[in-house]
This record gives sequence, C-alpha cells and structure tokens, in this order.
Amino acid sequence: MSRPRNDPGELADLPTALSADRPKGDQIREILRRLTGTLAAGSVLPSERVLAERLGVARMTVRQEVDRIVAEGRAARRPGGGTFVADVPPPRMLVASSFSRDMLARGLRPGAKVLEHEVITATGALAARLEEPEGTRALRLVRLRTADDEPMAIERTTLSLRRYPGLEELDFGKLSLYGELAGRWGVVLGLVSASVVASPPDPADAELLGIEPNTPCLIISSEPRTASGEVIESGRSIYRSDRYDLTIAYRAT
Repeated sequence: MSRPRNDPGELADLPTALSADRPKGDQIREILRRLTGTLAAGSVLPSERVLAERLGVARMTVRQEVDRIVAEGRAARRPGGGTFVADVPPPRMLVASSFSRDMLARGLRPGAKVLEHEVITATGALAARLEEPEGTRALRLVRLRTADDEPMAIERTTLSLRRYPGLEELDFGKLSLYGELAGRWGVVLGLVSASVVASPPDPADAELLGIEPNTPCLIISSEPRTASGEVIESGRSIYRSDRYDLTIAYRAT
C-alpha cells in the first residue's frame, strides 16, 4: 500500500548523531532546511520528539530550530497536525534586526558605544507597545552604532525585564543584543513590522553621528516579534542615509 505524501516514512534518511565540533542548533537547522528544500510542499516533517530522540538532543533545542524555519517561511504549523513544508513562502520584508549581523554581511566591522542603560517602569503607550502590564520593569538601551569605527546609527530600544530577567546586567558595548537574546533566552525572530521615514536628525543626534543637521536620515521604528508571537522590543533607530542603504526583499505570490 502506498503511503500518503505527508507520511514521515517518506522522509529522507536522517543522521543518527550530530558532530561534536559544531553547534547542535546549526546542524539541526541545516537538516531542516535540507528537508524543506527537497520534500514536496505539504510533506510532514519529523516531530520534535522524533528529531530529539534520533539526534540525541533536548527537545527544546529542536523546537528553537523548528521555530526558525517556520519564521523563515520554509514550513508551517497546523494545529494538531504537525509541521509541514510550506506550500509557498509568504511575502517577506527584511529589515535588519541585528546591526552586528547586518554590518558583517556588508564586510564592515560593527561596534557600539552605550549612551544610556537604564531600568525604567513601562507605563502607558510603552507598556502597550511591549504588550506588558502597567508597571513592568524594562531596560531602556541607547547605543551609538559604528561600522569600521565610523558612526552609522543611533539605536534606541526598550525591552521587558519580565521576559528577559538579567538583561540589564549585560554590557552591550561589547555584546550583540540579538545574539544574547538568542543564546540566553532562546529568542527566535519571527514577524518584523517596521515603519521607515526619511527625516533630518535633531541637533544632538547629528553631532553624535558626525553629520550636518540638514542631512537626511532613515528613522526606523519597529516592534519585532518572536516566532511564537511575543514582542521582543520596542525600538526606534536613526541611520545615516549617506552611509546606509535599507534593503527590502519580498517574494511575489
């Protein structure tokens, strides 16, 4: 009897162990990307339990990587039906969530100088943007971002300390914010919605960026979410338009 096309028995052979000299998450992600690239749309993927037992890793490690491929549009979850290869990847607008990764991709060396690092109480509009109760403790972080030691942007962001306890203790003059969120709290980026406007900076920002006050800049406001739908941060950044171009990519359907 032939199997249905989404029967797990139709899946390509999976390795029975992971290499000890590479991060487990990277290897699991490669396996999942290979499967979603070779299997027919609608094919079922191995369950988190099956993958965890087969590869000898924690189920949470597998879940984080499944979240990643779902966020990338390569797979989709169906309530009660598992995770399937996506029929058509959804349209995506890619606005860099990680300054460090973006600069490295451009062949530049990222840097940061912390201008503000303050624990505040989220109330009113801020609490609403973070989707947190009034009075939630939050970290307000302002950094001057550099590329090859030249000012590139000023990032202003606020994050819930209820979701990320201990975040305020980290030195973000040396650390990548999204690198720490992923490594310490398992954050996987999902939907990123952002508004972008062109506007001259205020005098104080112009001085920090080393530009004339009438120089056009890109103002990017966003509240990116995790793959599971939680708000990660409420951010507003200003980029020098003479040094930074915003790349937007999408897939037509």
